[in-house]
Amino acid sequence: MEVRRASTDAEIAGCFAVMAGLRPDLQEAGFVARVRELAETGYMLAYGLDDARVVVVAGFRMGDSLARGPFLYVDDLVTAPDLRSRGHGAAMLAWLREFARSRGCGRLHLDSGLQRVEAHRFYEREGMRRSAFHFFEPLHPGDTQA
Repeated sequence: MEVRRASTDAEIAGCFAVMAGLRPDLQEAGFVARVRELAETGYMLAYGLDDARVVVVAGFRMGDSLARGPFLYVDDLVTAPDLRSRGHGAAMLAWLREFARSRGCGRLHLDSGLQRVEAHRFYEREGMRRSAFHFFEPLHPGDTQA
């Protein structure tokens, strides 16, 4: 599998079908524009290709804080449902680790919804540790997204 950073509109659009498996509320019509908007604040999109098919997608950003120092934060990580357990997610995590290291980051962080038990098992198999609870408070009526 080859991992690439999505930079063209066509590459970004090619990631939609896989990303929608994790973010079902996304609309295909506005996906490229939304990724471009997020990129203005540091968001990057990477994708893995296997036989010219996008099989795994990761949205991530670089950060720095007093508590963590320089880090890479994974906003989104998803493998095509019909291709799970074939090493694509592990390969993407390995790519993200190397990307982070090459830019001076000492840690890789991500949050995962409490309901995603299989994802938690995957992250732990890949050497990641649970370290915190994530809390949120909706500031607008009807907002239920964490």
